[in-house]
Amino acid sequence: MKEVTVVNIEDETKDNPNFRKILWTGENLQVSLMSLQPGEDIGLEVHPDHDQFFRVEKGSGQFVSGEAQDSLSHPVPIKSDWAVMVHKGTWHNIINTGEKPMKLYTIYGPTHHEPGTIHATKADDPHDDHEHH
Repeated sequence: MKEVTVVNIEDETKDNPNFRKILWTGENLQVSLMSLQPGEDIGLEVHPDHDQFFRVEKGSGQFVSGEAQDSLSHPVPIKSDWAVMVHKGTWHNIINTGEKPMKLYTIYGPTHHEPGTIHATKADDPHDDHEHH
């Protein structure tokens, strides 16, 4: 039997100081904790083969999306306790417009990062192309 992970996802997310911390990696899904500094974003990205789920645990910001990089929607305000579900093939970005770090987590599959990966800052991500995140 495979090991099961049980955590308080809200506490784990709020306590994460890193831009990205891979909390859990399964065979088909990955859970990534993120902390966006004021003015920072996850980076405009698209996933051609999978959907993605985001939940904001703390902070406020904006979500933008569109069918192409150059045709993004008007920003949609998001804040603590809000979730965003993104269809595959949709360009999207989350931007922290608040004055404090935004704490969120995301669930996606297939896995993209090595288990246990930590990127203290956005600049630490060697795969900062955001096209297959």
